[in-house]
Amino acid sequence: MENIFKPKFFTVLRSGIDRKQLTNDVFSGVVVGLVALPLAIAFAVASGVSPDKGLITAVVAGFIISLLGGSRVQIGGPTGAFIIIVYGIIEQYGVDGLIISTIMAGVFLVLFGLLKLGTLLKFFPHSLVVGFTSGIALVIFSTQIKDAFGLSVTKVPSEFHAKWLTYFSAIDSINYTAVLVTVATILITVFARRLTSKIPGAFLSIVIITPLVYFLKLDVTTIESAFGSIPSSFSITVPSIEIGQLQHYIGPAITIALLGGIESLLSAVVADGMIGGKHRSNTELIAQGIANIVTPFFGGIPATGAIARTATNVKNGGRTPIAGMVHAVTLLLIMLFLGQWAKLIPMACLAGILMVVAYNMSEWRSFVAILKGRYFDILILLTTFVITVFFDLTLAIEIGVVLSALLFMKRMADISDKRIDNIVDSDVIENYSDLPAALKIYEISGPLFFASARRYSEAIEEIGLRCEVLIIRMRHVSFIDQTGLHNLKDTLRMLSNKNITILLSGGNAEIKEEIKQFELTKFVPDAFIFDSFNDATQKAVELLKE
Repeated sequence: MENIFKPKFFTVLRSGIDRKQLTNDVFSGVVVGLVALPLAIAFAVASGVSPDKGLITAVVAGFIISLLGGSRVQIGGPTGAFIIIVYGIIEQYGVDGLIISTIMAGVFLVLFGLLKLGTLLKFFPHSLVVGFTSGIALVIFSTQIKDAFGLSVTKVPSEFHAKWLTYFSAIDSINYTAVLVTVATILITVFARRLTSKIPGAFLSIVIITPLVYFLKLDVTTIESAFGSIPSSFSITVPSIEIGQLQHYIGPAITIALLGGIESLLSAVVADGMIGGKHRSNTELIAQGIANIVTPFFGGIPATGAIARTATNVKNGGRTPIAGMVHAVTLLLIMLFLGQWAKLIPMACLAGILMVVAYNMSEWRSFVAILKGRYFDILILLTTFVITVFFDLTLAIEIGVVLSALLFMKRMADISDKRIDNIVDSDVIENYSDLPAALKIYEISGPLFFASARRYSEAIEEIGLRCEVLIIRMRHVSFIDQTGLHNLKDTLRMLSNKNITILLSGGNAEIKEEIKQFELTKFVPDAFIFDSFNDATQKAVELLKE
């Protein structure tokens, strides 16, 4: 158990934190708290619950995830990915059903960690992740049309097509003041970073627009008119649980657990690349599970690691879990002492913020890049995307995983019938011991696809950090899928940032073309990509002499 569950916070405490880093962590925590304030409220409202539920989740879950998690810089709380799940659960099972489903999801996440499944969740293909992430972004955007345009709609259907039919039927009720508030919010949120990097755009838009709406008495819906006041206290909520009904919540709970696990580990991996660290995936899953078990009793909703807030934490100097705890305390103080002002926030303002969030999480560049790639990746991407938007996220993940496995098996069967006859190396130097110590060589000995990409990337990173020049031999790489390209690009970026020179040798024509299309040449210029290993070696030796 000790090897499975080792929170980073206690590791950091044992190693000690200097005063300067503590100051940086406190400052970063306050900034992230300000970033999280409008997002927590907006995610809760879009999910169909009151604004305080989002704040409670960010406070309780955010603190627990930082205290017990396996990442130094992970920020936990409600995220956009859960909006359509939470909305659907509440619509079908009510608030008690959401509480039970979230607690069960927490139990599943703890079990995932104890069973050491943290590494397995990383094997989801990149095209699948982009498919359901882009689908979720489109659904989130569609949920905000009512508030963004101030439409007079009593109830918005949960189905995507029915939602848009309802919007079009209410087109005559557009509130142009609400539209103006939405547009102003989007512009401030997007362009604020050009004026200041210290104050988050979403927070700045609320600070500017809310007083204007209040003092000018503009005719738009606010949090208070839609939900009433924001409570400035916590209360324990115990759902009525009927043991015979628990089987109904297994499906929603697994969906929350899978999505929460995937998103938190993706966020932790991104953070690792930013700080040059290494998270503990199973510890992270257990912490996420505990947070989701505890938070619902305070009235919270599902929580996970938040990529955008985690990145904000890193960019502002946060390097220990203390920053995440300060972020939670900051939100608690705001909730306790400034709740009476938060209730004045216009719903159109929150809609504008969520539209920006939806755009940022859409990953449209990755979406387009995959559409230019292999047939298999395109099929997984579009299938997952369409099912997420028009049917159900749970079904999308299930079908996406099964389809990925089937296509992988077909690929392996196809490859077994092919001979790798495009090796152009001749008179290869096989005695690596004759080479300079500052030069290292790593050979990828098979296809670079979603099941092997992380293993290869970690090996390349480990070897690359021990040298000045690294040659990656690719003579036996028969293909690279989108996950392989994505992971390889991240690894090359990290090594390049540490001034390690990388050379590629021996890849076939198709792989070289994919390397160029995926813009890996930003980190390995064309002049450092060789057909012959001899040429690559000679160039590497020349670079070391220079």
